[in-house]
Amino acid sequence: MSGTGPAMPDGLPADADSHGAQAGFTLIELMISLGLFALIAVAGLALVDSVLGVQTRTAARLDEQGALARAIYVLTSDVDQIARGRIVSNGQELIFTRAAPGLGGAPVELRWMRSGNDLIRMVDGQSQTALTGVTGVTARFWDQGWQTGWPPSQERGEDWPRAVELTVALESRGSVRRVVALPARPTAGP
Repeated sequence: MSGTGPAMPDGLPADADSHGAQAGFTLIELMISLGLFALIAVAGLALVDSVLGVQTRTAARLDEQGALARAIYVLTSDVDQIARGRIVSNGQELIFTRAAPGLGGAPVELRWMRSGNDLIRMVDGQSQTALTGVTGVTARFWDQGWQTGWPPSQERGEDWPRAVELTVALESRGSVRRVVALPARPTAGP
């Protein structure tokens, strides 16, 4: 034999067996490493799924928050722009006339009410869904104390309250309350 070392009984050099053991993994080592890799992959997928779930819930919550903010903004803006005429409410819906300076036209009649689970804004008889998921809408009026309907009597049919309180109850978030102070009702000049 050559000078690579003493010969083993099977005819291989003695150091050839030690090189063969360092040249690769045993089947058990390979199975353990594959098992660990699979566990890490499953944990990574669970983490990605969790992050995507949070992102989806956050996006839905932001959409809901945006819809609520828009509806409350339009409702408050409408009440802020009460122009003339009577304000009528049974506590469940609110009817009034709003100035329409941006539209360049005459004032328009508005009605805010709940229909099913929707908050509806009716403009001159045309219905618009302002918000979904609504379980209740109430209006109260300040005139030396809170009143649940307006006008408080036939004799005061043309009077305006000092403020309007609007409460919108929601399925998923409790309720939102807005109080809008009204100006003194304009009177006809001489």
